Amino acid sequence: MHRLTIAFLGLSLALAACDKGPPPPSPETGNNAEAVPEIPVMGSERPILAFGDSLLSGYRLGDGESYPDRLEQALRARGINARIDNAGVAGDTTAAGLERLDFTLRSQNEKPELAIVSLGGNDMLRGLPPATARRNLETILQRFREENIRTVLLGMMAAPNLGKDYAAKFNPIYPQLAEKYGATLVPFFLQPVIDRPDLMQQDHVHPTALGIDAMVAATVDDVADALPKRAAAEDAK
Repeated sequence: MHRLTIAFLGLSLALAACDKGPPPPSPETGNNAEAVPEIPVMGSERPILAFGDSLLSGYRLGDGESYPDRLEQALRARGINARIDNAGVAGDTTAAGLERLDFTLRSQNEKPELAIVSLGGNDMLRGLPPATARRNLETILQRFREENIRTVLLGMMAAPNLGKDYAAKFNPIYPQLAEKYGATLVPFFLQPVIDRPDLMQQDHVHPTALGIDAMVAATVDDVADALPKRAAAEDAK
């Protein structure tokens, strides 16, 4: 993701009055995303596509520490035989994501049952027009609906230094599009870490590995619930 430190530091001021998400993990307690008792993985594989920017790609994280990697582990700890393909590309705007969407879908070995979309943060940090971000995201969601692929939309919020007018146009994009296209909405993907500098990298934009665990803990149930329901006979395969 394009790094504008000042812009993202300002987000903590905007969110000071917001409700807190689930408590982040600590070195003592470990990964909250796997706090539930682990049960055996059952049923056939559940292909999931993680499609977005550096918040998915694992920017400056080690192997197995990206959000899709940790989310897959958390889902499997709940007995869901998840396989998440990480199609996150650092720096992608909504326009760049839309440009590579067809290629990404054609490249899947198996049609995804669910797509997790995290785009728009780079549009916001670069001050690109909210109308453009909305149009691109809507086209992406339309495409997933045409392919009968359920969607989880990971929301973003505008930094306060961009002004109230920008925020008034940008912030409603995610809830409005999620409602229109029946997507599961995570209102603000970075909520668990944005006011926790100890869970952010030195650029103040990207989460650390522990920050990723906090984000997984806050969203794993949303993702699990968004997966299509399967008949018992199908899960027994």
